[in-house]
Amino acid sequence: MFNALRKGFGLTAKTMFRPAVTTEYPDVKRQVQPRFHGRHVLNRYPDGLEKCIGCELCAWACPADAIWVEGADNTPGARYSPGERYGAIYQINYLRCIFCGLCIEACPTRSLTMTHEYELSADRREDLIFTKDQLLAPLPEGAKPPPHTDEEVRARGITYYPGAQSQDPLATKEHSEETAAHRAMLDPALMQLSDVEYNHVERDRNIWTEYEEPQGELSDSEEGS
Repeated sequence: MFNALRKGFGLTAKTMFRPAVTTEYPDVKRQVQPRFHGRHVLNRYPDGLEKCIGCELCAWACPADAIWVEGADNTPGARYSPGERYGAIYQINYLRCIFCGLCIEACPTRSLTMTHEYELSADRREDLIFTKDQLLAPLPEGAKPPPHTDEEVRARGITYYPGAQSQDPLATKEHSEETAAHRAMLDPALMQLSDVEYNHVERDRNIWTEYEEPQGELSDSEEGS
């Protein structure tokens, strides 16, 4: 019993002399980790064009159905993004958002990212449905707000982000020739794929093969059941 009391009071005594860990919020803001998932932001290019191309992949990836996107076509006289389309309507419902970050992984142009902002309280429910104007990043210094014309964009000569591109580390000349021959034997259509895309096709093919493999014939007792 004495040992139990000694351990209990010893823990209390050590805790009494530790520095305080309470953050005096809101006077002192809590420091978050670099990969903290906070409020979203729609990024821009240095010239002010929006990175969002209105593909809606973020909305499809959201498990909480918290994102609403409607795309529209750019025109030669009114361009909002470098691509053919842009996000005309963009909303995030923070009453539903679980801050999982799957929308960030799905974005092909790195348009949607997450900040360290975590103060999202509001008195009304509608105030937690953020629109495109609230999510868009501020204009870079010296940039012109969209829409831009095609002539203005061409005159700048900026190379815009084409999307994530990967390279197979095994794509040597011998490996590429062997892989190309294997693709032609399986399906001529696979000849048009890059090495990385082909690897994804093979992975999916193997996964579905596992499900389609016969499990053996049922015995008489199993058929009767």
